[in-house]
Amino acid sequence: MKTNLRIALLCLLSSFLLHAQPPKKGITGTNNWLNNWTNFKPANIEYSEATNIIAGTINKDTKLYKRFVYQLVGVVYVTNNATLTIEPGTVIRGDDKTCGTLVITNGSKIMAEGLETDPIVFTSNKDILNRKPGDWGGIVVLGKAPINALGGVQILPFDFDPLLNHYGGQDAEDNSGILKYVRIEFAGRKLSAAKELNGLSLAAVGRKTILSNIQVSFSNDDSFECYGGDLNLSNLISFRTTDDDFDFTQGAQINISNSIAIRHPFSSDVSGSRCFEVDSYDKIQNTDMTKKMTNITASNIALVNLEENNQGLVRESVHVRENTFFSLTNSVVSGFSPFVIIEGNIEVNDANLSKFTFKNLIVNNCSDGITSESSSMNTTIQNYFNNGNNIEYTKYKNTELFALPNIKTNPDFRMNVNNTIAIGN
Repeated sequence: MKTNLRIALLCLLSSFLLHAQPPKKGITGTNNWLNNWTNFKPANIEYSEATNIIAGTINKDTKLYKRFVYQLVGVVYVTNNATLTIEPGTVIRGDDKTCGTLVITNGSKIMAEGLETDPIVFTSNKDILNRKPGDWGGIVVLGKAPINALGGVQILPFDFDPLLNHYGGQDAEDNSGILKYVRIEFAGRKLSAAKELNGLSLAAVGRKTILSNIQVSFSNDDSFECYGGDLNLSNLISFRTTDDDFDFTQGAQINISNSIAIRHPFSSDVSGSRCFEVDSYDKIQNTDMTKKMTNITASNIALVNLEENNQGLVRESVHVRENTFFSLTNSVVSGFSPFVIIEGNIEVNDANLSKFTFKNLIVNNCSDGITSESSSMNTTIQNYFNNGNNIEYTKYKNTELFALPNIKTNPDFRMNVNNTIAIGN
């Protein structure tokens, strides 16, 4: 009887301790999930020359095979509800002269499911001495999920075929396929002074689409941009993008978790480059204000400036605009100036500030905390968010904060469990 009682008490105590532990901060995982499939030095990889050309329109189910290397020439559209399937380990090289770009049109699918040991790679067709951001276009996925633009349907500003360049609808469960264990390198071609393609553009993509374990490196514009849609995103890596790492607009409803943005002061744009750029619309007059505004829930995120003593063009890590909802929890932010900026025309009151959540965070080596473009309200804002939200402001080196923040090796940006700051992480 006493033995059974002891067992019951031990079980009760274990359950209490398990639930009492604070949430882990930053990216998590029993193992370092950046291993095997990522590449932080893609300019040094000698990819094989292309053996097959992809051009024009793919209007029937098509499969790409690992035994071939493909060159993406011009804008390639997957149309007619066709599915493009890509075998693990396949390499697709974007043509620089014709701005190779892959567009999955509304109703079609991409099934690019690589393996941790055999990722799918989209990269530049240039040799190792000449690769640079913007060598080719990128990947664009157009879906049927809701957006908040007037009329519920929109086109992207990329000069695509107007008959194929449309996105939006009523199906939040829309399925555009799978992108998993995929690398996208040197994309984001500049089309004009005001328009650039992104590494991965997701327009009205629905939540049955699977998007995880994707690394976008050296994009000349945003790494990931969502125009509306309804998505769960996980294990994303943005590395040395020129503009924003994660950009959301047009009423995007997004859960993003266990993801990382790694910035460098010499890979940023003078116009202002952020890890998170969050807004609900480009122009309010083009927006249906009865529809959902952008709502982003981000958890277990790491936002890192690699150069701790050189701010360069790296500014705030998060910029949020009016009529948006943004939540950042259980995360680590290191090396920004400041941590967050809220758009200046947002009136500082409980109703507006309650749209934003910042909780269980380590904010390291940031020149300031949560601020407004209207700086006169900063004290009010910081008092609001610093009250009971477990935001810890610290001054640690990245080597103290993270397990192995060295991209010249096999980096590990999980919290450094040997550091006292990481107790409970």
